[in-house]
Amino acid sequence: MSQTQSEKALAFRTLHTQTFVIPNPWDAGSARVLAALGFKALATTSAGHAYTLGRRDGEGGVSREETLANARAIVEATDLPVSADLENGFGDRPEDVMKTIRAASAAGLAGGSIEDATGNKSRPIYDFTLSVERVSAAVETARALPVPFVLTARAENFLHGIADLDDTIKRLQAFEKAGAEVLYAPALGNLDNVRAVCNSVSRPVNVLAGGPDFSVQQLAEAGAKRISLGSSLARIALSALMRAGEEIRDHGTFGFAKGGASYGEIDRLMRGKGA
Repeated sequence: MSQTQSEKALAFRTLHTQTFVIPNPWDAGSARVLAALGFKALATTSAGHAYTLGRRDGEGGVSREETLANARAIVEATDLPVSADLENGFGDRPEDVMKTIRAASAAGLAGGSIEDATGNKSRPIYDFTLSVERVSAAVETARALPVPFVLTARAENFLHGIADLDDTIKRLQAFEKAGAEVLYAPALGNLDNVRAVCNSVSRPVNVLAGGPDFSVQQLAEAGAKRISLGSSLARIALSALMRAGEEIRDHGTFGFAKGGASYGEIDRLMRGKGA
């Protein structure tokens, strides 16, 4: 039996009482594959979605409407709770963030994240006061929705080359005080930073998996409750495509097909929801 949106959001909230991995599909098909593999929740990826459109990530090239259409397709592909990468809320003003949170809930999402990155390379991070005001607006909107919505607040310093742990922690603490349910500072770089962030707040912390350098156990021991993969799965899929294309172009061979999933195996996965 399919869960309602409220039931999925509540189940998603409960997942944060333990450490879990939330992979990031980029479309409905990849969502069905990950659901079939037994994951308990999914999160969208702004970069992965941008790549499917032939665009670069983080340059304002994907609209709110396109982002939420992709998110809705992923929501409808499985019965799992889905949280969306809502970037900076598609606008600088708190009012823009509020509009995005309402639209995200209307798309069937169980939650979503709002970041403090501006999208402006000359001024990559919003000033502290505006960052907190934007999260406060998101929290106020989420709490007024007719269904639960798990709001994640992101401090983006490290992702934009600003290795300021003190400012990152200051922002996350302020976001927690404003009412964000989950806190997230991507690209922290090492376990000491992860541990410092997790110890500085009382709400669950999402950590971006650092490739092969960290294990789930190591991140859990450092305090992470939610471990996301960002664009890594989409990049791995595109890497496989690149290597296959290079083999065909350079050698005229098709060795890349050895060990690949069969047509029938993928076809069964695509039956997915309600099959």
